[in-house]
Amino acid sequence: MAAVELLETFPLEVAGVPLRLVGAAEVWRVRQGPSLAQRRNARANARTRRNRLALGAVVAAAIAVLSMPGHVFGATGAAGVSSDVAGGSTLAAGMNYVVQPGDTVASIAREINPADPSLARTLLVRELGSAVVVPGEHVLVP
Repeated sequence: MAAVELLETFPLEVAGVPLRLVGAAEVWRVRQGPSLAQRRNARANARTRRNRLALGAVVAAAIAVLSMPGHVFGATGAAGVSSDVAGGSTLAAGMNYVVQPGDTVASIAREINPADPSLARTLLVRELGSAVVVPGEHVLVP
């Protein structure tokens, strides 16, 4: 290894700048700052901190995802219907409704479409083939 030292009065000049060859022993004497071992140790410590920070972020994200309710991810309940639809008061198309005592086609149609039950009633009668429902009967909501 060699280094170049600029001198004000030296006979060798390159492009008008005086130069002198300096040996490796002189270069190491001049070097300042932390040693190579200290720099490697600092880099290893920084890498360890980054890895721990990344692990903490992954754990925090996993806890956040696991704390969300199942319907956020499209989970279904025991009836095979998504939990947000099953928990709602209105029936949705494709749901299987079990007729309760006191239910009529009109009352089921109001649960299906509270704004316009006449269309839902017409579709229910067409689905059932009758305007009469029996308690315990399974009705596929149209």
